[in-house]
Amino acid sequence: MKIDVLTIFPDMVKPILGQSIVGRAVHEKKLEINVIDFRDHSPNKHKKVDDTPYGGGAGMVLRVEPVVNALRAIDGHEHAHKIIMTPQGKPYAQADASRLSTHDHLIVLCGHYEGFDERIRAHFDEEISIGDYVLTGGEVAALVLVESTVRLIPGILNKDASHQDDSFSHGLLEYPHYTRPREFEGERVPEVLLSGNHQAIETWRKAEAVKRTKARRPDLFETYEKAQKKRGK
Repeated sequence: MKIDVLTIFPDMVKPILGQSIVGRAVHEKKLEINVIDFRDHSPNKHKKVDDTPYGGGAGMVLRVEPVVNALRAIDGHEHAHKIIMTPQGKPYAQADASRLSTHDHLIVLCGHYEGFDERIRAHFDEEISIGDYVLTGGEVAALVLVESTVRLIPGILNKDASHQDDSFSHGLLEYPHYTRPREFEGERVPEVLLSGNHQAIETWRKAEAVKRTKARRPDLFETYEKAQKKRGK
């Protein structure tokens, strides 16, 4: 996969993308990531990328030319899936990460200031929000999208199956995990996990995932329960 991130603050993005799973995938040439400062594509001699809004109002607005110029300078942009990170976008979920992980090329725009010129929207395929709150810019949101998407690409994780039981993957929160020591300050690891009975362990984990989801995320549990009833389970 190739991912291009369009931003005016590349130093907010580059160090993070060089770390952990994403950094290893780049090092192993399983992933190509380019961080592009679209300020370099501004027609303004001072490389200005924002301006005051027509009609008045507070704040500054991203201009259309630097963004579209930067977009068109990317090799293969015509066939890439192009995303704007914005609070006005579709709420992001695990299913979106899974869907995006199947694309060969993603281009992600980090918004800034009060907003962006409406004409920018016509050059992108979808808009995504990571939550109902406003950040100073889209860099953090873009990092969330990249991290959550890249880890689902086959061959990126050491064990491809390791993400299959992640929270939200099956409509439930993930079951509890334990490791050594067997006992810590009177709290013991559940005996079933030490039994070697894989069927019993699987049954326990499923029950714990359901219980945890019901307690912590009743909204998710309600959706899960409806889906189970629909399947006749």
